[in-house]
Amino acid sequence: MGERLHAARKARKLSLDELSKAAGVSKSMLSQIERNEANPTVAVLWRLTNALNVALAEFLTVEQQEPVSPVVSVVPSYATPVIKSPDGKCVLRILGPVDTVNRIEWYELRIEPGGVLSSEPHQMNTKEHLSVFSGQVAVDAGGTRKDVRQGETARYPADIRHSITNEQSEPAIALLVVEYR
Repeated sequence: MGERLHAARKARKLSLDELSKAAGVSKSMLSQIERNEANPTVAVLWRLTNALNVALAEFLTVEQQEPVSPVVSVVPSYATPVIKSPDGKCVLRILGPVDTVNRIEWYELRIEPGGVLSSEPHQMNTKEHLSVFSGQVAVDAGGTRKDVRQGETARYPADIRHSITNEQSEPAIALLVVEYR
C-alpha cells in the first residue's frame, strides 16, 4: 500500500505537505503509510484516494498471489476499520474484505437513539439488506418507510436516497449488506 500511495502522489507531483492538506491527513501519518509503518483506516484511505483522484477499489486491488497458510485468517477487532457519523450516533464497522468492495460490502451498524444514517443514491441497481439483531429501526427508501424489528430483515433499493433511523430509546445493532450489480 505504501508503494502505491507514494507512486500516486509522485505521479501528481504532490509533496507530502500538499497531499496532507488536500486529504486532511497528517503529514507524519502519510509518511508512515508510505514507508509501510502504518496501515490507514478505510476512512483515511477514502480521503487520500479522493484527494489523489484515484478510485478506492483500484487503489486496493490485490495482485494474485499463491495461497498462504493458514487458510483461516482472523482479523482482530482493533484492526477492523470503523466509520462514525459526525454526531457519533451511527457507527459502521467494516467487516468485508477490501477485495469485494465493488461487488458486496458488509458492516456491523450501531445506531444510538436519535441517530440517522442517511445515504445519497449509490450506483444503479445497488441493493441493501439490513438485518436487525437488537432494537428497532425505521428504513426509508424513496419515500417508502418501514419499521424493522429485532430478527427482521429489510431489503430495498439503494440507488435512490435512503436512510436508517433509530427513533427508539435503546441502541439498535444490525448487519448491513450492500450489494452492487
